[in-house]
Amino acid sequence: MNGLYRLFEATLSPWVALREGPDYEALLTCIRCARCLPVCPTYQETLHEAQSPRGRLALLRAVEEGRLPLDESVEAHLYHCLDCRACNTVCPAGVPIGELIVAGRAATAAQRPRPWWLRLLLERALGSPRAAEWAAAPLRGAWRLGLIPLARWLFRFFPPLRELLDWVPRPAPPVRRALRDRPAPAEARYRVGFFLGCVMNAVYGDVVRASVRLLERLGCAVVVPWDQACCGAPQDDQGLREAARRFARRNIAAFEALGPLDAIVADCAACSGFLKEYPHLLAEDPEWADRARAFAARVRDLTEWLEAIWPEELQPIASGLRLTYHEPCHLSHVQGVRRQPRALLLRLRGATFRELPDAARCCGSAGIYNLTHPAMSRRLLERKMADIAATGASVVVTANPGCLLQLEWGVRRSGLAVQVRHLSELLDAALSSSEGREGSGWGAG
Repeated sequence: MNGLYRLFEATLSPWVALREGPDYEALLTCIRCARCLPVCPTYQETLHEAQSPRGRLALLRAVEEGRLPLDESVEAHLYHCLDCRACNTVCPAGVPIGELIVAGRAATAAQRPRPWWLRLLLERALGSPRAAEWAAAPLRGAWRLGLIPLARWLFRFFPPLRELLDWVPRPAPPVRRALRDRPAPAEARYRVGFFLGCVMNAVYGDVVRASVRLLERLGCAVVVPWDQACCGAPQDDQGLREAARRFARRNIAAFEALGPLDAIVADCAACSGFLKEYPHLLAEDPEWADRARAFAARVRDLTEWLEAIWPEELQPIASGLRLTYHEPCHLSHVQGVRRQPRALLLRLRGATFRELPDAARCCGSAGIYNLTHPAMSRRLLERKMADIAATGASVVVTANPGCLLQLEWGVRRSGLAVQVRHLSELLDAALSSSEGREGSGWGAG
């Protein structure tokens, strides 16, 4: 306890200027009130102060004041954070806790490069929708040949490997090519730029199809820049900030080339959240700072855009469904988008909606956290699945690919009789059923 207290004591040690590090003045604004402790998933699981938001800020402050080295132990505590930003939501002082912790990760990466395989994955395989599409091709082939079910059966007595195989998703056909040069609806009221996303294209192409159909049915001409990159969120999360900036500049230029847009829409909550953070990411770049602000001002998550343009009289039928909603962290805590997804679900006639206990608590996916911290991720997932089971829902709805992957894995592990669906899938199916038409009215690419 005394050692922890000394983290907060005044010091005469020299101040350390960290490359890519957090803002020292912002670290000082933490008043250690403990409001963040009850909402922090890792602290609630461990009850370790260093696994709490204020504990991580104390470590970073000690580093900048020269009382601690920025070594592997500090780095480990920073990466135990899920970056769910629940602490940001409840902080009475308005401290950007999540952003400061991610900046601390960037500072560690500036001193000790991240592993080569991680850089290859995040900067190459997830560098763009096209790259992710190619990276997922072997997995798609393995499913087509029946190798994944076979491997699950062969390794059924080896729990760690079997669990990893249970997590492996079955990718839908990619959608990138089918989106290019799509004709606009005859009477379009809005012109919308669509941010495709890497995992959405490579794994959840059917969700993207549903999202685009919804936009077009509601009077949007959907345009997609062919040369867009990854949003940069996975790279920033892992301390690869310069890669994130490179992708941000590429995306801004790609959408600027489309001309006037009413909105830039993404159906991945992590993407829409990070696209809105481009002004912070490029704040020190005189050539791009203003362009980043103009870009971010037009970004909307699909849920908030749909709710804004949805006609009052449109109430599609979804008879018999018992729905609950898991809030993606980067939709709820990063963007403050909470009301809109629920408002859309409540428009479904014949369905019942049951609130999920602690709906905004992280499911444990958190980018690649379920791969880098599997034990903690599973503990959080088990709590989430117990909460879902308690609602009696037949469908759990969310709006982020990481959450979809994690919840689908949880359903397989637990044997729970519940479907996991993206909000756009549910709305599109309900509209298709109400209008008496098929929901797959365009090509798979």
